[in-house]
Amino acid sequence: MPAQHEQVFDQAANVGQLETWLPRDLHVEPEEPPAVTVHEDRTDQDTSALLSARPEQMRLEWGTREQGSYAGWLQAAGLDSGASEVTVHLSFFDDSHDPGPRTVDQALDGSLRRLEDQVRMRTDNAAG
Repeated sequence: MPAQHEQVFDQAANVGQLETWLPRDLHVEPEEPPAVTVHEDRTDQDTSALLSARPEQMRLEWGTREQGSYAGWLQAAGLDSGASEVTVHLSFFDDSHDPGPRTVDQALDGSLRRLEDQVRMRTDNAAG
């Protein structure tokens, strides 16, 4: 992404703006940190989850709370050019949470594009 990794991480970890870049069918409702509730349109279900930001590592981690059926993380790393690389890792421990590789790939591609757009808008607005 064409921005410093701190800017990318700050945008990704902004709980109030998660829906601007997450897959369109996921909606996050913050609770007492690190607790959140995630509503998934595909299943029309709410799931208790945890979301924690680790700014010192430029890492965002999440997962289901009680059932332990899903977990993931996002890591932002700086490149020599001043740009950033974002790595996302997802783990599905329960088939009911796994939408399949094609759906996951499409959702990740779209989410990372939207995150890049959000970061670009934020850095463009800050510059001028």
